[in-house]
Amino acid sequence: MEAFWYNDRAYTSEVVGGKHKQGKQGAVVKKGEFMAFIQKLIFNFVFMVFILWFSPQAVIAQDNLVFFGTHSVGSQKGISVAHFNSETGVLTKPELVVEAPAPAYFILHPDGKHMYVCNSNDFAKGYTGQTISAYSIDPRNGSLTLLNQQSSGGADPSYIWMDASQRFVLVANYKGASVTVIAIKPDGSLGEIIANIKHSGRSIDTVRQTQPYAHSIKLDPTNRFALVADLGLDKLFVYRFNSKNGSLEPNDPPFAIVSPGSGPRHFAFHPNEKFVYLINEMACTIITFAWDSAAGKLSEVQTSSTLPLDFKGKNTCAEIEVYPNGKFLYASNRGHESLAVFTIDSTTGKISLLEHVPTQGHSPRNFTFDPTNKWLIVTNHNSDNAMVFKVDERSGHLTPVGNPVPIVYPFCIRFLPIR
Repeated sequence: MEAFWYNDRAYTSEVVGGKHKQGKQGAVVKKGEFMAFIQKLIFNFVFMVFILWFSPQAVIAQDNLVFFGTHSVGSQKGISVAHFNSETGVLTKPELVVEAPAPAYFILHPDGKHMYVCNSNDFAKGYTGQTISAYSIDPRNGSLTLLNQQSSGGADPSYIWMDASQRFVLVANYKGASVTVIAIKPDGSLGEIIANIKHSGRSIDTVRQTQPYAHSIKLDPTNRFALVADLGLDKLFVYRFNSKNGSLEPNDPPFAIVSPGSGPRHFAFHPNEKFVYLINEMACTIITFAWDSAAGKLSEVQTSSTLPLDFKGKNTCAEIEVYPNGKFLYASNRGHESLAVFTIDSTTGKISLLEHVPTQGHSPRNFTFDPTNKWLIVTNHNSDNAMVFKVDERSGHLTPVGNPVPIVYPFCIRFLPIR
């Protein structure tokens, strides 16, 4: 069948038994109008192809590089990279891209071209790091090139964060009992140390709290306050941060005190910027704080256990994350070997336990969501594997996908969409 025009009217015709048969007259359509309609269809088609091909949402919906850090040193130890398909949830086996000493925790620059790494520790082999390493990234395959190293300002750097201006990184030094601000040069390498503040004191545990242990540091969403969880002091510090020069000054009040022996480790802000959730490594609890973003003040709202009521074994907590829609909170249990899932009341900030999900390994150290927020990957530190979970964005439930993927002594995870 084919279409043809006569006196600005559309007709159809077809060949039947070798003879040309004319169809009925179509609707009265001006030929110019018809051609304009066709041109509009073609334009819309080309536009949609362009959007799907070049938009970040379309890109991240497929192939991603996934970087893994480790808490180990030695030959063939360092930063590894795998591929992750965010349509299928398939994670490939990570392959080493660069040897590095104990690159446990690291961050990626928003430009996707630079990485900043804490060279932390491997106590079993007698190694304690004191440096931050800057790498350039080949976004095509994840290969890394060392740009330079800078002193972290203390021993065993355990956490690193970049400020919103992308001009500074902030570091928490665990054994060094200090926090440091380091400048970032225009070429992505690390510059001079801008600020270094040392904590002092102790808390009640005679084994784990004989000195300060600055475990993590993050800036609040306004980029005006730096919060620091100190495991050894049972305090969540608040510092005023100057994004123009990178300086830190104690806030007023300078910290929130938690129950003695809790051992603050990591924390997460709610997307509405009204609440902060602190996970306590030793007490296995999560404290909900109301956050005053104007004054930088924390007010305790609730304390919740990360464990089932009938659990009697040993456990320590590690990571905590709020799901981007603000409805769910996730925390890892090392010992119970689970991810604790909570629902969040966005009005009060309070959390309620939803489920405990086995991590398919031992000592879940770190986890994060992929760029589409449809998947979560957790690293099981003491069983040398990583596990993928499907996230139900409506209910918060986690479903394991596939089998654990082998990787030696894994720690931090970071995604980089392949563009």
